[in-house]
Amino acid sequence: MIDVVVAGAGPTGLMLAAELRLHGVGVVVVDKAAEPTDFVRALGLHVRSIEVLDQRDMLERFLAEGTKYPLGGFFAAISKPAPERLDTAHGYVLGIPQTTTERLLAERAAELGVDVRRGCELVGLDQDEDGVTAELADGSRLRARYLVGCDGGRSTVRKLCCIGFPGEPSRVDTLLGEVKVTASPETMAAVTDEVRKTQKRFGVGPLDGEWSRVVVPADGVAEDRSTPPSLDELTGRLEAIAGTDFGAHSPRRLARIGDATRQAERYRSGRVLLAGDAAHIHPPVGGQGLNLGLQDAFNLGWKLAAEIAGWAPGDLLDSYQDERHPVAAAVLDNTRAQMQLMSTEPGARAVRRLVSELMDFDEVNRHLTEKIIALDVRYDFGGEHDLIGRRMRDLELGPGRLYELMRAGRGLLLDRTGELSVEGWADRVDHVGVGDELDAPAVLLRPDGHVAWVGHDQQDLLPHLSTWFGK
Repeated sequence: MIDVVVAGAGPTGLMLAAELRLHGVGVVVVDKAAEPTDFVRALGLHVRSIEVLDQRDMLERFLAEGTKYPLGGFFAAISKPAPERLDTAHGYVLGIPQTTTERLLAERAAELGVDVRRGCELVGLDQDEDGVTAELADGSRLRARYLVGCDGGRSTVRKLCCIGFPGEPSRVDTLLGEVKVTASPETMAAVTDEVRKTQKRFGVGPLDGEWSRVVVPADGVAEDRSTPPSLDELTGRLEAIAGTDFGAHSPRRLARIGDATRQAERYRSGRVLLAGDAAHIHPPVGGQGLNLGLQDAFNLGWKLAAEIAGWAPGDLLDSYQDERHPVAAAVLDNTRAQMQLMSTEPGARAVRRLVSELMDFDEVNRHLTEKIIALDVRYDFGGEHDLIGRRMRDLELGPGRLYELMRAGRGLLLDRTGELSVEGWADRVDHVGVGDELDAPAVLLRPDGHVAWVGHDQQDLLPHLSTWFGK
């Protein structure tokens, strides 16, 4: 029996598979596509995802193939500088095409021994108290202890489990294209700057080599969004909105993207779980979708691994939904708000001007920026200390950088007192003595870097070790 079958070899599925393998879990990833997609849908990684990559020793390979951009201008495309003193050592956005992100995650998964099977479409599943049987399109079956659907917004896994996906259907469509153009980069930039003074869902610019990326509002909502637009439809919309089609020709990829906003009613059905777009979809404003999926995987991986290893407390796996469902709900809300602020209607433009004025206050700017880059996430663990439930920024500690100390994916007790112990949990929690660089007597971190406890007393520590790391 396989430990875990992951349906979907996109960023979320590959990240989850790597997290599971880090803990020795056997993983098979199945994906109906014979080859990885070469269509660039997402273009960057936000701060929390960058931190996650650093915590798992992947960041350097991403930095080598990406470009750092300053933070700012991500909330509803309102151009403001980055807030001052953000609580991170990675105060930038990493520009990197989704295709590159997927390739790098696939390489990491392969290094850890993940079995990725492409051209394998999951068409059925059946579960019992001992495991899940996944049926593939070729008639073969895979038996696993758990199955995780990371198979996108039209998730087969979610539908087979009859998990509701309430929300709102698309009200506006956007056309996305990768094309060749005859216009110069300077012309594209000048026209885009002018059009975006009023139309924030527009953009044309170089992508890679001879290819350019085009984003333009569609004329109405398509009944079947899976049918791509024609080149004539794309150039017609460019002419209508920008007054030029930039000489677009020879399309490599064309797609139609909606602004549907939906969230799964639950993220778990017995031994089947959902992550990424299978669990939530929303408008692409702010570039949060791919990042949200990676962070789902980071939260779920160590918990599912603990369940399989046999030491997970009874409610640990359920805490995945308890923690991540509210986070996604907040993202859905902020994208709804951003879509309203990006409307060309006079009322919406008036509200946008008001929000822009408010963002001149640093605390407002910080509040909205942290929503996009996921630094505002705080899980409800109880406790009064301000750190409890939050992820901890990278710190230079005596034994080394904090994120370097977390790369094994274990719990971590940072101890200034020299009087604490993790005896009984040493196989799953590391204990590191630190100095005054830690602004607390001691801190217990979960494998995902969120603070589970702050204090100085051994008897107070013990129940928190049990809560997160079992008996």
